[in-house]
Amino acid sequence: MLQVDFPHSLLALSEQRWQQLYGSEPYNKQLGRLLGLSDFAFRILEKRPELGRWLQQQELDCRAVPNPITDDSVEMSEADCFRQLRRYRQQYWLKVMWLDLVHHNAIEDSIDYVSRLSEALIDAANKWAFAQTVKQCGAPIDTHGQAIPMLVLGMGKLGGGELNFSSDIDLIFTYPKNVPTQGGRRSFESQVFYTKVAQKLISALNQVTADGQVFRVDMRLRPFGDSGPLVMSFSAMEDYYQDQGREWERYAMLKARPLGEVTPYWGEFKQLLKPFVYRRYIDFSVIESLRKMKHLIAQEVRRKGLVNNIKLGAGGIREVEFIVQALQMIRGGRDVGLQTPSIMAAITELSNLGILPSEVSKSLTNNYLFLRRVEQYLQAFDDQQTQTLPETSVDQSRLAYLLGHDDFQLCLPDITQVMTKVREEFALVVGDEPQEQTSYDDSFSYAWLQRDCLQLEGHLDLQILEQWQSVLQEFDSKLVKRHVGVRGRDILDKLMPALLHALSQQQSSAELLQRVLNIVEMIATRTTYLELLFENQGVLKQLVLLCGHSKWIAEHIAKYPILLDELIDPAALYKPLPLNEYLLEIRQYFLRIEQDDLELQMEALRQFKQTHQLRIAAADATGVLSITKVSDHLTSLAEAIVAQSVNLAWQQMVARYGEPQGCDEESKGFAVIAYGKAGGLELGYDSDLDLVFVHNQQGDSATTGDKQISSRQFYLKLAQRLMHLFNTRTASGILYELDTRLRPEGNSGLLAINIESFYHYQQSQAWTWEHQALTRARMIYGEPELKNRFNAIRKDIICLAREEASLKADVIKMREKMRTHLSKDSELEFDLKQGLGGMTDIEFIVQYLVLNFAHTKPELTGYPDNIRILESAAEQTVITPTQRQQLTDCYCMLREHYHLNSLNQLGRCIPREKVQQQVGHVQVIWQQLLG
Repeated sequence: MLQVDFPHSLLALSEQRWQQLYGSEPYNKQLGRLLGLSDFAFRILEKRPELGRWLQQQELDCRAVPNPITDDSVEMSEADCFRQLRRYRQQYWLKVMWLDLVHHNAIEDSIDYVSRLSEALIDAANKWAFAQTVKQCGAPIDTHGQAIPMLVLGMGKLGGGELNFSSDIDLIFTYPKNVPTQGGRRSFESQVFYTKVAQKLISALNQVTADGQVFRVDMRLRPFGDSGPLVMSFSAMEDYYQDQGREWERYAMLKARPLGEVTPYWGEFKQLLKPFVYRRYIDFSVIESLRKMKHLIAQEVRRKGLVNNIKLGAGGIREVEFIVQALQMIRGGRDVGLQTPSIMAAITELSNLGILPSEVSKSLTNNYLFLRRVEQYLQAFDDQQTQTLPETSVDQSRLAYLLGHDDFQLCLPDITQVMTKVREEFALVVGDEPQEQTSYDDSFSYAWLQRDCLQLEGHLDLQILEQWQSVLQEFDSKLVKRHVGVRGRDILDKLMPALLHALSQQQSSAELLQRVLNIVEMIATRTTYLELLFENQGVLKQLVLLCGHSKWIAEHIAKYPILLDELIDPAALYKPLPLNEYLLEIRQYFLRIEQDDLELQMEALRQFKQTHQLRIAAADATGVLSITKVSDHLTSLAEAIVAQSVNLAWQQMVARYGEPQGCDEESKGFAVIAYGKAGGLELGYDSDLDLVFVHNQQGDSATTGDKQISSRQFYLKLAQRLMHLFNTRTASGILYELDTRLRPEGNSGLLAINIESFYHYQQSQAWTWEHQALTRARMIYGEPELKNRFNAIRKDIICLAREEASLKADVIKMREKMRTHLSKDSELEFDLKQGLGGMTDIEFIVQYLVLNFAHTKPELTGYPDNIRILESAAEQTVITPTQRQQLTDCYCMLREHYHLNSLNQLGRCIPREKVQQQVGHVQVIWQQLLG
């Protein structure tokens, strides 16, 4: 490392801070430098200035790790425990900074020290939580009379003993066997006991107090993620990983390591995991999964707009980890020396086995340690979990000094060189999928460079070319206003001939050219996306194909260019997820996002929706999915997003207020009821969500947090937070339009209501139209107890006996009111929704049938969707088979037209002659039933 003088700006800062802390005491050069190099160190010493003297008395090594809580102190109160753990972290992270920033400790020693200190804190919290729970519940006892411990698995860098300075910690909890507790006032099942231990442990580390926080605890790597139990038995874990474990979970479990005292139980658990993580054969399938993960990283970098990121950027820390983990998983089943969570140990073993040449091994090691050292410095400046090169002059000066340079700009070539070398090694291991080469003659280049489409006369009809010419000239004038840079212009000049060639292959109209150019215009100043299109001819072809099929898709991509990433893999693009996997997919998607990053969570919800809507639309536009299947997918997608949003809102509320009495993350006592299109499984691409929120809390008991509120207030605030997650306009727009006016008393009613109050309102105050809406209502989120109660309420209300004439009058009055205000019918054009005999007429017929006959035909309450209700009505002889067939056929036909119009943004009217015969049948049936 170069020896450079301490920067004048930092010296001035350190002297100012010294004066503030120690007044006239003689200036200590080393401690002063620490004050100038770290805002975090200054904040600690500001509160605890005596630690400055303690630091100067410390040995310059990191071997000893004192116990944060001695064995005879585990009975201490919660407040004392929390304070002791947090003060320990302050003190020893200060020592880490002292060793790293002032005495230039070797990075491999530093990350090992941080890992061992962290393990000591987690183990101390575990022992305290266990002892506290035993006092309340007794303990599970084994056959030798010993308490059965809860195993805490450290994941990621913590598992590998390579934790960075300011990291959250990924943990998984498990216990060996199901044994009821003994010695308490009453016996508890193991699941209950260990869940209490886990909750106390998390609070001890994660909760923010006056002394700060020990760690941000992330539990999302556990089976089933946020929706899974907080702790599981060995056997349940084994079943999960055998039956449902995914490829990314193999990578995650490769880093798993037990924290604290090693017990025989760990060996048993390790044997359960081994077949899942390591295959007995040489497993080259890992390479393909790694390519996919590489693609996900590239997507993530684009999604977050990350630049200068030494972890996720090309050639960053993550790529070194993937190289090593891929080789471990390929060979680890046969070469047991590779079965280690430590990346450094794995690199050494790969070299010893000859899998990595010694020079590559040495290069990887040196480059990895260099990047980790930069990361350590960046995080020590202010205790922030960042891997982005600094933008402020103060932090730039700090990094330059620590890397041995007088100027920050002189650091950048060193960092670039290291990351370039890592990227080369990554490409050698993972490789890149071969790119299809497209050849076309020079006329396409001339056509673009000279802005003269007539150059393409041999490829397209003259009439089309003249239209192209006009579109291209307009596009060029728009580019001038966009202020495209030199690099962007250079890529455009390469991309546009390829694009024009791809369009010519489709004999494309001027309208299609316009659709595609709208997208290019939106990304013209974002060279990352221009390069994506130019370097991936397959993406260009898919873009032209999809824009040709659907104007909605074209505008969707233009609005959200990040979706271009999805065109890379056609196999995934035209194959939406199975209906039951949207929830699993969104949980996995959110594993990459920090739990306390609300802004990124909101973006992620929107991007998840946009991505999967595109896949559904692609399959729809190309005929892979029928209209009913499209709605099924759009509805399942919305349900998964609602579930994830509730979980996020719950976590945010609990962090502030604690939980309502008797509730936890698995049993929230909260439910979401969907009405309308969502309830009836008929969502479209731009449908809003009609939702009502209910809960099952009685009374006004207080929440469990330091800042307590009543349970009723908690659920109101939870619903408001949920509305905020959906309705806030971010860079990616809103999530869904939420309409909550169908709740009891509409806009003047409570946003979240007790489910029994909901029942009382439906019994005594609801209007007929509200009961009509209830026929299409369905609970889309909530635990089984609440779901069963809602289904019983819905059936009870729908099955009320009603006076037929009065019901008919109410239904007809509401229908006429809607038609008057909403219909776009004309003599030549038919309004698919509001026209006479249109979709809404059929929906009203269905609702009338259910409300009029359910008191004697309760089978009519079995489904919320129109098609199955009509089937049930025919089976119950409420309508004739002919009426059912005519209503069903017409409804499906009208929905198909409506759907196709939506895909091409043509409004909801079509020429009347296309549907006259079918809607005539509906008008006749309306008269037969309601006339």
